[in-house]
Formats: sequence, structure tokens, C-alpha cells
Amino acid sequence: MNHVRYMDRIRDYYLSQGYEKPYEWANYDQVPFAPLKKPLSDSRVILFSTSDVSVRREDGDALSAAETTVGEVYSVPWDTPVEKLYSRQESFDRYATNLDDLNSYLPLTRLEECVEAGRIGAVTSNFHNVNRGYSKRLMMETAAPAALAACREEKADIAILTPV
Repeated sequence: MNHVRYMDRIRDYYLSQGYEKPYEWANYDQVPFAPLKKPLSDSRVILFSTSDVSVRREDGDALSAAETTVGEVYSVPWDTPVEKLYSRQESFDRYATNLDDLNSYLPLTRLEECVEAGRIGAVTSNFHNVNRGYSKRLMMETAAPAALAACREEKADIAILTPV
């Protein structure tokens, strides 16, 4: 069986984008995870993605980046029909994958199914996109605090993070 050397592939792709040095993976001695305080079936789930998802206009045209770029973390109502969502993402390995199946990187439908089945209590009113920049410093100083604020505002018990 052949395995995909994911980390090598990302490092090579990053360098191919013109960056001078290889990507440095975040590494923390103390992991900021905590045990659940209540059963998953009673928990409210918030979803974050780096997929740069946006909503198509009523006429079917895509919104421009200027119309949808709203900072480090931006929100989209969870009840937006999936067929109106698309990813503007340009920084992914087009030779290895595509972004055609929204639920493969933004599992809105799967999480709604989990609510219906009683596996999770609820989802938040919005899902959120996080500016995926390559700066650990900017992530810690801007995007992470904005994501935490969204968790608190939407009274989330659990956060799910999906990268692209």
C-alpha cells in the first residue's frame, strides 16, 4: 500500500508558492484541549474552516473577494443552502484534490444529520471561516481571539476545526 506523504507534500507546495523557507508546523508542549463538561448529545457545536467559503448571489454569480472579506474570522448563517456555498480558496493542491464536494471540508450536512440523530445537541447559528494565513503569530494575535469570541458569543460547547 502506498501512503500519501502529506506533510512533505504540504512543505513542497508551500515552497512552490514562492516562500523562501519551509513552513514551520505549530508545536505546543501543552495542548489546549479540555474534556467535555456534558454529553455530546447535549452539546452545542461550532464549526470553523479555512476553506474561504462564501455565498453565491441570487443571480448565481460569485461574490467578489472585496464583498466578502471581513477580517480574520467571518460568519455565514448555518441555514444557508449548501448549493449556494462555494470556496474561493486558491491555495490548495489542485493536482491532488478539488473543492467540488463542500461536505468533504465543511461538513454542514453531516453535522445536521448528527443533530437529527441525537448524536450532538445542536449546532450554532453560524459557521465560521478563519483567515488561514501562514503566520503563527498573526493566527495567535488576531484569528484565534476572534474565533474564541465567536465560540463565546454563540455559546458553543465544542469547536470543530476543518482545514483546507
